Amino acid sequence: MSKAFVAILMGSDSDWPVMENTLKVLTDLGITAEVKVTSAHRTPAATHEYVKDAESRGCQVFICAAGLAAHLAGAVAGLTTKPVIGVPMDGGPLNGQDALLSTVMMPAGVPVATVAIGKAGAKNAAYLAAQMLGVADPEVAQRVADDRKANADAVIAKDAALNAKLKEN
Repeated sequence: MSKAFVAILMGSDSDWPVMENTLKVLTDLGITAEVKVTSAHRTPAATHEYVKDAESRGCQVFICAAGLAAHLAGAVAGLTTKPVIGVPMDGGPLNGQDALLSTVMMPAGVPVATVAIGKAGAKNAAYLAAQMLGVADPEVAQRVADDRKANADAVIAKDAALNAKLKEN
């Protein structure tokens, strides 16, 4: 098996503007990722082939983004026992609510960890994947902890700047 990586799967290339946030977070955390467009409905055989191939090459987590019927994460979860994280895409007549319900409502024994709709979910999917990898890799766990501390420090600095401004007035 080669080096562990995360697979980012999208049901359509129209999901990329949101899902590039997933790749950026993983890259910033030093985690290798692959990106692929594959559909649970339009290319089921190719989806199956990719999942099995990715597993054999070291994929440890699958992140799947889809909108509307949003069956990609569930289809992938049915093919692997590796963790699957579903990112419901916003859009369509229900603004992603349909995708959220399709992603989260899985039968017992075939879980999909589901994050928020859209960009926040895309980022959190990457952080969740990193935390999963960090269970077995202390270096990844440390990078996640460092990132979280940097985010906290940024909030503290913004608070201090705001309070300094308020004191001036």
